[in-house]
Amino acid sequence: MKVFVLGTRGFPGVQGGVEKHCEELYPRLVKLGCEVVVCTRRSYIQHYKRIKQWQGVSYMHLWAPKKKNLEAIVHTFLGIIMARVNSIRILHIHTVGPAILTPFAKLLGIKVVFTHHGPDYQRKKWSKFAKVALRLGEFLGLKFADRVIAISRTNKKFLEEKYERKGIVYIPNGVTLPQIEPGDEILKKYRLEPNRYVFTACRFVPEKGLHDLVEAYKRINNPELKLVIAGDADHETKYSRKLKKDAQDAGVVLTGFLSGKPLSELFSNAGLFVLPSYHEGMPIVLLEALSYGLPLLVSDIPPNREISLPEFRYFKAGDINDLSRKIQELIKKGVSQAEKEAHREILDKDYNWDRIAEATYNLFRAV
Repeated sequence: MKVFVLGTRGFPGVQGGVEKHCEELYPRLVKLGCEVVVCTRRSYIQHYKRIKQWQGVSYMHLWAPKKKNLEAIVHTFLGIIMARVNSIRILHIHTVGPAILTPFAKLLGIKVVFTHHGPDYQRKKWSKFAKVALRLGEFLGLKFADRVIAISRTNKKFLEEKYERKGIVYIPNGVTLPQIEPGDEILKKYRLEPNRYVFTACRFVPEKGLHDLVEAYKRINNPELKLVIAGDADHETKYSRKLKKDAQDAGVVLTGFLSGKPLSELFSNAGLFVLPSYHEGMPIVLLEALSYGLPLLVSDIPPNREISLPEFRYFKAGDINDLSRKIQELIKKGVSQAEKEAHREILDKDYNWDRIAEATYNLFRAV
């Protein structure tokens, strides 16, 4: 069974929740017997000419214009052409933008599985025209795809009610339990002390709420407490430039995008993980923070509430005073062993990548 993948920039080590999802999912599908070809966007893959395969996953590196409004649609169009040329039977499309070309793939005789990672048109970064296009992508994906996957229960219910489509399958994001790292290198590099910094990791886009986190940090009168943000913008914008300036002025540690051991070291030694998002699909980074046993503080949006945390772990999205106050409270409170064990149980039961891969494999077989 051969599966062709579109809608991801590529992996491993490429910033983004969809990219992390694909990085974990497809090597497992290979082990289950799938032949997987991932169509990457060439500009995101270093040394792409030399990287043809990773953990059994084959790559097809295609050009795409690195422009926010054109990149995904052009790459998807070219990818579908290549899928047809290579007689691909099953196409797996991620996110609502690329899904706009689902009817084109169907016209060429290709079966389509569409994973809906969330209503991207709710993100503040998009223009009015782009939001219309993303809504159209969602509609066409739901209308024409052979199977639709929703990564959260909230989103599954939303799509079923909006489009009256039956049979949408809930298959969530997952997480792999990590090895806890001592963090000597990264802590020394940024002059950090274990358990004495607040940490988050995400892209620099408005819906992640990083501007609220920086402002909340500025209101804390504790010079020993550091705020560390790992991440960057895919496309530099007015928002990302202002965020970086404000963060630097406030003494925030900006590491840029990290992956692998350096990122693991920052997770392992944080005193509090904060996710101040206004919009999420199913945040893998929150699952990762849970897997490290960290104390958590997250916005009270539905996808974050879907992961059942104690009520005191939530703050009202956009309320900077509430965020600032709870950071100070929870950095002192820490996390109990009982809470850690409960979190591990949730992850093993509901967000296990091996089970997620089996559910996806069975869906492909049905198609």
